[in-house]
Amino acid sequence: MKANLKIEDLIAVSGMPGLFKMVANRPNGLIVENPADGKKRFCSVRKHQFTPMAGVSIFTHTDSTPLPDVFKSLYELENESEVEVSDKVSIDEQKITFEQALPDYDPDRVSSGDIKKVIKWYCFIRDEKLIDLDSLGEEEE
Repeated sequence: MKANLKIEDLIAVSGMPGLFKMVANRPNGLIVENPADGKKRFCSVRKHQFTPMAGVSIFTHTDSTPLPDVFKSLYELENESEVEVSDKVSIDEQKITFEQALPDYDPDRVSSGDIKKVIKWYCFIRDEKLIDLDSLGEEEE
């Protein structure tokens, strides 16, 4: 399953770490699969909220930037400089990295928790090789 997923295939599930692939839709929830280990589980709509990664955007001073573009910027930052994007460093270091990748983000509307979550998702995708980050963003064009 690795490296053949698209950003549209991934969802975040509230209360559960990481990202998941939706396997089946039930009237009372979703069956999701952890792409890292292939384990499937049921998530009730009464207990969880589901967020498709393709629909997430980060506020900027002028508008917003889709999450796939933010991931692409983080990937390019890592490959074009000495910066290592990591979710294991302090939130202050994560903010500096995030600002380098997306300099026009709006710090009044993007919280530290949002930055931490985006970097954690990016690291999960990168480390598990779920998406071809080189071609990220090219599908929409």
